[in-house]
Amino acid sequence: MTRGKSSSASKTGVDRWNTTEAGPSTRRGPRRPPRSGGGRARTPQVRRYQFTLLALAIMLVACAIGFMPPSERVTQGLDIRGGVSVILSATKTDGSAPSADDMAVATAIVQNRVNALGASETSVQQQGTNSILVQIPGATDADAAIKTIGQTGHLEFVRLDAIGDADALAKIGAGTQGVRLKEGTYTPFMDGSSITSSAVAQASAQATGAYAVNVSLDKDGAREFAEVTAELAPTHGQIAIVLDGVVNSAPAVQSVISDGNVSITGNFSLDEAKALKTVLDSGSLPVTLSYSESRVVGPTLGQDSLRQGMAAIGAGAVIVIAYLFFFYQGLGLLTMGSLAVFGVVYLGLLALLSRMGAFALTLPGLAGVVLTTGSAADSSILVLERFREEVRMGRSVRNAAIGGTKEGIGTSLDADAVQLVTALALFLMAVGPVKGFGLTTALGILCDVVTMFLFKGPALRLLAQGTIQRHPKFWGIASDLAEAAERKGAGAAADDPAEKGGVAHA
Repeated sequence: MTRGKSSSASKTGVDRWNTTEAGPSTRRGPRRPPRSGGGRARTPQVRRYQFTLLALAIMLVACAIGFMPPSERVTQGLDIRGGVSVILSATKTDGSAPSADDMAVATAIVQNRVNALGASETSVQQQGTNSILVQIPGATDADAAIKTIGQTGHLEFVRLDAIGDADALAKIGAGTQGVRLKEGTYTPFMDGSSITSSAVAQASAQATGAYAVNVSLDKDGAREFAEVTAELAPTHGQIAIVLDGVVNSAPAVQSVISDGNVSITGNFSLDEAKALKTVLDSGSLPVTLSYSESRVVGPTLGQDSLRQGMAAIGAGAVIVIAYLFFFYQGLGLLTMGSLAVFGVVYLGLLALLSRMGAFALTLPGLAGVVLTTGSAADSSILVLERFREEVRMGRSVRNAAIGGTKEGIGTSLDADAVQLVTALALFLMAVGPVKGFGLTTALGILCDVVTMFLFKGPALRLLAQGTIQRHPKFWGIASDLAEAAERKGAGAAADDPAEKGGVAHA
């Protein structure tokens, strides 16, 4: 009875919190001292840590399969792969600034022209209110590419029975989109200059929620259109709408249209109707495109820059790991493992985004990778330092691991949140290469958060169940345990009445 009372009275708040973290025990009878391996009461936590690490291992295998080989799975941007970068400035014929609709149409025209080059992973983006950035990775003939980009989109209307390209007719008949017509195989009866306006509206004759594109023609265009539709209406012949030699739509003529007001239907969704309107508007684009900047990057220079960037990442990782092994000894293994996990998850995410066409690695983006690699090492240091501080405060290794990871990860999350806001601001508001830096920085922060919760925390807590305590010198906490014991001894001596005055205090 006396022993039980003494045991209950000696429990501290940390001991009670430790018991709560380990879960309620269902075992009856006298309590036994917990074993260094964790004991039965700690089994649920151990299993949880092990399950988390197992799930992480499966994810790492999937990521490794997804990004191997990285040179093929991660899309390389223009400044690494080489190619042509052009910035076009748009102005209206009267010298005024173009409207948002004008810029949208201009961007669509340039996109069609760039696609005609056959280059992969091209990028056409509007910048600001009157500029368009065009990037064509892998382009070998810069002059031809610039000449093609600068041409104005040419819109034509062609009777299907006036097309002499049999292969193209077969594809159009099969419903294929974006069929390119060979030059000299067709004769248009009208071009886009006859269009005065176009608008997207609900299809009045249909109750399916489909949309139509209503087009108004000038006097000459209305006359030409009336003659053609009068010939095609009895057989429901088709009229191909051709932009830069590519058939964008081929609606059938349902009736004679003599008033110059054409309604193009075809069960279009809202997005499809808007896209067709953009094509129709391109024939009368009221802007002039001029070059404000052009740049050609050779593939050799880009690959050299990539190798230098990867060498910088490797050298930085080696220096960080050496530093951690020197100051934290065996605990440096956790940081090395954290960086390895971070790298695999990061590359897997970049490969996934590249496969979706949403990412291309640029040199500024590579700088973001280097920056977030350092941040991942910083978060490891915060966790390890907090863990050792908890040990020096006199807590058990197990409780120090629990409290240290909780506080260390919490501090890292605060820092990551601030950095993430900055990265997202760069990505959303900046233009050009700076967007790539913001994107890779934000992705790196997310990968660091995943690494903290799925590896750093579970791995340290699992090792603290007994492995670290059995080999404190190897894991670099021998001096911390000695300091904790010294503090405990000094505290006990200060509380001993015999030390406070002998007979005077008797």
